[in-house]
Amino acid sequence: MWLDTHAHFDAPEFDATRSEDWGRARAAGVLAQVIPAVAPFNFDTVRELAHAHEGSAYALGIHPMYVNALDAETALAQLRVVLEANINDSRLVAVGEIGLDGFVKELDWDKQLYFYQMQLKLAREFDLPVLLHVRHAQDTVIKYLRQYQITRGIAHAFNGSFSQAEAYIKQGMKLGFGGMMTFDKANQIRRLAAQLPIESIVLETDAPDIPPAWAYQENNYSYYLPRIAQTLASLRGVDEAALAEQLLQNTLAALPRLRAVLS
Repeated sequence: MWLDTHAHFDAPEFDATRSEDWGRARAAGVLAQVIPAVAPFNFDTVRELAHAHEGSAYALGIHPMYVNALDAETALAQLRVVLEANINDSRLVAVGEIGLDGFVKELDWDKQLYFYQMQLKLAREFDLPVLLHVRHAQDTVIKYLRQYQITRGIAHAFNGSFSQAEAYIKQGMKLGFGGMMTFDKANQIRRLAAQLPIESIVLETDAPDIPPAWAYQENNYSYYLPRIAQTLASLRGVDEAALAEQLLQNTLAALPRLRAVLS
């Protein structure tokens, strides 16, 4: 019934209970999860986890928070090699997690921009959607999506303005919502979730990060997704079953290769 479009299932927080955690998610009605890579060190891990757990898929990319420590040409060459080697793997559904982070001031902004642009070029070359990390950089991320003509993917953990949301939507992107909208005081995110076109929204957890209100300061899990979905249904005043069907179609529009994982 539900699809978790962003879960860091390789995180060490899951090491002791990983199979149990995913079993609970499946039992709760979570049909699929997408596991994004963050740097070359976990390319193999996310692929192996996706193949080891039914309903799992993966993305390959370099997260902006990891670029400082990397040699750009070496890391991007590694990404190209692994994309080429796995492009016929139906569980590979996107280039990600990629993007820009203007919140963490220690990150090299110019290096982030280079990694982001080169990965957009790879997404174009391999005809894959993108999973976007965006903090304090919405307009710049959108600018380069336009420049490189990227028209499929998800702006993960969306927290921009209505006009920025409209720009992503116009570009063909979907917007990821998760645990933050379960907090009563998250007024802007809740307004966005309630008022944006339903066709533009997908669900995510970002597990083990961004936990919902009932698990504040604890780990997040994919099995929380159905309860997060209840919040979205309540905010929009819609039936959960109808919402689930719409979100399924939205997710498949953003990540078409996920259809093979579901079947």
